[in-house]
Amino acid sequence: MVAAGGAYSLGLANERLRLLEELEREIGAALQSAGTVILELSKEKPSERLLDRQAAQFGASVQKVEAELSGQIRYLTQGRGGPHKGSSYAARKDCQMALKRVDFARFKLAELARGCEQMLEQ
Repeated sequence: MVAAGGAYSLGLANERLRLLEELEREIGAALQSAGTVILELSKEKPSERLLDRQAAQFGASVQKVEAELSGQIRYLTQGRGGPHKGSSYAARKDCQMALKRVDFARFKLAELARGCEQMLEQ
């Protein structure tokens, strides 16, 4: 069951990465459209049809990027109600605290044993 959950989690992570790669390509397309518009505007007689088409492509790319980024941000800000599965900080901290409690218990037991030995010697 855990392996299946891990595989699902890995699949979800891979899907998120794929979406981010697609988003990166879309940003590249938007920049390409913007560059084409700037290049066309630098000409003495720019083509209005080309400018309109490239400006529309740029606008569509920007809208797609904004929508996808909003979705990614919503996903990342959702609370899961549990510790991050990739972090071992909580487990390490619990282990360190347990070791400190064991050391303290040993110290107290040694102190108690010395007290008992002193009482028996008297």
